[in-house]
Amino acid sequence: MKLGFLIYSLSGGGAERQCSYILSYCTKHNIDVHLILMNTIIKYELPEGLPIHYLEKSEANENGIIKALKIPFLAYKYAKLLKKLKITHSVSLLTRPNFINIIASKLTRYKFKTIANELAFPTLQYSYKGFQSSFNKTMIRLLYKKSDMIIGNSIGNAKDLIDNFGVPPKIMEVVHNPIDLEKINKIEPIDSFFDKNKFNMITLGRLDVGKNHIMLIEAIHKLNNPLLRLYIFGVGDMQDELEELIKKLNVGEQVFLMGFDANPYKYLKSADIFIFGSNHEGFPNVILEAMACKLPILTTNCKSGPDEIMELESAKDDLMITDYGILVPIKNVDLMAKGINYFVNNKDYLADCKNHGKKRIMIYEKNHILKQYTDLIIEMD
Repeated sequence: MKLGFLIYSLSGGGAERQCSYILSYCTKHNIDVHLILMNTIIKYELPEGLPIHYLEKSEANENGIIKALKIPFLAYKYAKLLKKLKITHSVSLLTRPNFINIIASKLTRYKFKTIANELAFPTLQYSYKGFQSSFNKTMIRLLYKKSDMIIGNSIGNAKDLIDNFGVPPKIMEVVHNPIDLEKINKIEPIDSFFDKNKFNMITLGRLDVGKNHIMLIEAIHKLNNPLLRLYIFGVGDMQDELEELIKKLNVGEQVFLMGFDANPYKYLKSADIFIFGSNHEGFPNVILEAMACKLPILTTNCKSGPDEIMELESAKDDLMITDYGILVPIKNVDLMAKGINYFVNNKDYLADCKNHGKKRIMIYEKNHILKQYTDLIIEMD
């Protein structure tokens, strides 16, 4: 067996980190593996000697329509590369690489298994107006059913693909995201960074519409509590818009855009809570990472993942209090603000969440999850 992993880049993000974990696991267990990229950005550690190939070297800000038009050409190139490398199992992560992977299998007589990873909740991920959303939904509906295997990272996103995109249940599998607990446990907190006299909240995620950082900033403004601090780690195309909002609401001394950091754990370990405003997810790694750093969680109950991670019994249009933290309905500034206040005023609950979270996180331990993942691929034969 020879694996090829296709992903756009290894820039900051949960899927990219997961890919780096899988590649390291394969190398450690003597599985022949190659990485194929479409962009030169690599921000995660990779195994020494890992073969890396470039299908193209595109710019990250490339026009969406051009990206779509290039898919058949890239699929043709990818099919030729797989044949040249004698790849037996082609694994792709994220939507456009998935399209390229599946189309490539139809453009060559060379036979290989296709495994596509869907790490989002497509019905909501592509619910926004515009060409990109419509195109992606149509392509998922046409192509995913033609893959040999689709791996979702939550029960919720697997159900979405089956119910709304026609993916046959027989090719659908679920493997949750892995967390490198050993690495996280070794990282020392950066105790001097936060003002211990403040209530320090941290969030991680791309600065895009779906992550809804706007709601978090508006919640801080609404509460008008000078003790609150919000640190946003991530990069993305909403950087300027968020900076303008922070100035407009006059919360520049409370909300800070921190950019990307490949080692956010040193900050997570020193904060008071992890806060997350996303409108939709597949299975949010950042919640797992925060729990691994013993942080209580305040998150939207977005589809999908948070309810699975936090073992929510039933949803409601109010605070949903669990052993690990609080969930609130998506896009609800008032309830997000109410959730922040609940944590501020309930110190005993904060401590209980930390204790429960460090036990819960054990089932997502990296080696346990990665064995599940690679076993699925090996057993395809």
